[in-house]
Order: sequence, then structure tokens, then C-alpha cells
Amino acid sequence: MALSDGVVKKVLLSYAYVAIWIFLSFTVIVYNKYILDRKLYNWPFPISLTMIHMAFCSSLAYLLVKVFKLVEPVSMSRDLYLKSVVPIGALYALSLWFSNSAYIFLSVSFIQMLKALMPVAVYSIGILIKKDPFKSDTMVNMLSISFGVAVAAYGEAKFNSWGVSLQLLAVGFEATRLVLIQILLNAKGISLNPITSLYYVAPCCFAFLCIPWIVVEFPVLKETSSFHFDFVIFGTNSLCAFALNLAVFLLVGKTSALTMNVAGVVKDWLLIAFSWSVIKDTVTPINLIGYLIAFIGVAYYNHAKLQALKAAEAQKKAQQDNVEAGKLLEERDEDGKKNETQD
Repeated sequence: MALSDGVVKKVLLSYAYVAIWIFLSFTVIVYNKYILDRKLYNWPFPISLTMIHMAFCSSLAYLLVKVFKLVEPVSMSRDLYLKSVVPIGALYALSLWFSNSAYIFLSVSFIQMLKALMPVAVYSIGILIKKDPFKSDTMVNMLSISFGVAVAAYGEAKFNSWGVSLQLLAVGFEATRLVLIQILLNAKGISLNPITSLYYVAPCCFAFLCIPWIVVEFPVLKETSSFHFDFVIFGTNSLCAFALNLAVFLLVGKTSALTMNVAGVVKDWLLIAFSWSVIKDTVTPINLIGYLIAFIGVAYYNHAKLQALKAAEAQKKAQQDNVEAGKLLEERDEDGKKNETQD
């Protein structure tokens, strides 16, 4: 059976969104590595780089929301902003700071392997704050992912304990941020897309980053009188970071979150291949075996989540059908009583 033009167009557009997101995500990661690595551009100031990103993204988000009105803002009180957005902004600042810092000490490929621990961190935090119930089969899955990452770490040729600590802290803060978004925002019926998220969170994130920047990086930058701000490098880097947020908006909005997860797996493997072939990072067979174990665990976790969502949607639909059927029966009974009265 031939596919209609509309279906073909929809499929091609979905693949285009996936390709754009993979390309931009790939570009931002490699670009950040290039800027921060002492052997490449040699500008090892991760807080400063993150602040440049936040300032740039805040400005563009403000233009899109307030000036051009291309994106609708979310109705948010001052109290809600202080109690919900500010904590999320603080966690986002810490996550980006430590994540970007890790690029100074670790290879791109190994960082992607460590990021496979994200589902483990999210699930563990969910259990600790009693948001998610403990399930033995899910915990076994989490342990398999952790085992795979441990194997990959064991096989890492240029293992750096400080770099690993930074990346694990980044994963922990990011996982806490994701859980808090569900508790503080989604549970209250507030949904932020990537643009409104930047509009509300990026300025807050920038403000929090100012504190460690003044103590850690500002004195060093002040002494480095030879440094001149490279508008081309930092401008294009920030533009890529903002474009990535737009791509996330398109990918999730036009396809699904699951598609983004699958695309993320493809991106990770491409980054590992790029890191090995172009940047010449050492990727050992034990690295790959460990990441493959973790990858299978993450894939199974995503599959289980999809099945749970489908089951929940089916149950919700069945309840709606039962309610509608009940209403029809009531209407028929009322019609029958009216006819009997008329007779």
C-alpha cells in the first residue's frame, strides 16, 4: 500500500528535526570542548563560558517572548517564581558549571559514557524524596547501567578522578533539577517549553553563576591582560547553544520525547566515533564494552517507560469510555421514563 504525500512529508520532517537536533547537540558539545580544552583553544573558564551562554540565551528569549511575541509567556506569580524557578535555576547553574568543567579534564567520549548514569540518578532521587516507588526490577536495571559505566571507567585510558567527580556532580544536579521540575512546575500545571524555560530560568542561572565567577575566575581573567574577547568564537558558540534549545522545542513538539531519547543514543555513539577518529581521543575495547552494557540498560529503561505510559493512557481512555457509556445509559433511562409518562 503506497504512502500518501502527507505521511511521507511528515516522516521526512521528523527525520529532518532529528538530524538538526543531533547536529546542533553534537556541535555544541564539540565546540565547548574546543574552547575549554588547554590543548585546543585553551580558554579554561567554564563559568565564564556558561555565563556568556546564559546572557545570550536570556536576551534572545526575551526578544522572542516580549518583543516579537512569537512565544506565549506562562502566567507566573512572584511567589511561584521564587519558590519554584529560583531553585531550578540554581541547580541548572551548578549542572552547567560542573559539566563544562569536566571537558577540561576528560575526553568527549568518556563524558558521554558517564552521562548514561542520568536515569540512575533521576530514579534514585525520586525514591529518596518518595516521588517514585521502589521497584526491584527497575533497581536491577539501574545497577546494570551503573555496572556498565563502571566497566567503561575501568577501561578509560586517561582516567582523571577530578574530572569524573565534576561530571558525576553535574549528573546529580541535573537529575535533581529534572525531578524538581516535575514536582514544582509540572505538578502545578505549569509547562515550560525550551524558550519560556530560558526566559524564566536563564537570568536566574546567570545570577547564581556570578557568585562563583567573582571568586574563582574573575581574579584570573583580570590578571590575564592579554585576553581579548573573541566575538566570532563566543558569538557562534552561544548562537549554537540557543539554536539547540530551539531544536529541542521542534523535536519534542513535532515528534515525541521518546524520539529525542532515541536520537540522543545515536548522537552519543556519533560523538564517541568522532572523539576517537577526529579528536584522537583513546577509546579502548573495555570502554566500548562497558558503554554497550550501559546502553542496553538505558534502552530497556526507556522501553519500560514507554510501555508504562501506553498502559496509563489505555487505562485513562478506558475510564473515559466507561464514563461516556454511563452517561448514555442515564440519558436512555431518562428518555424511557419520559416516554412512559407521556403514555
